[in-house]
Amino acid sequence: MSLFLAHLPIIAQASGGSQGPGGLPGLMVTMMPMILIFAVMYFLMIRPQQKKAKEHEALLSHLKTGDRILTSGGIYGVITGVKEKSLQLKIAEGVVIEVSRGAVATVVGKD
Repeated sequence: MSLFLAHLPIIAQASGGSQGPGGLPGLMVTMMPMILIFAVMYFLMIRPQQKKAKEHEALLSHLKTGDRILTSGGIYGVITGVKEKSLQLKIAEGVVIEVSRGAVATVVGKD
């Protein structure tokens, strides 16, 4: 029995090869689940967010006088003036405010 136990560490060392199934290195087999998780996260989270951001940038670049918009703060208004980084909104008769372009959530319609 002691003869068997004396050779056990040698057997364990000899069988700990670095080749995985199919001849792939052990590191590649170990990294495969992490690569798959990143790929799934990219297609389910990152890519749709980038697409949505690109659509919002296109919406902001096409704003013009007369568009009825909704701001991210919940204010409806009609664009009366367009500047490089801000917009002037008419929110009531005689009330004009200036908001950042980034505050525009969506275009509701044309006036």
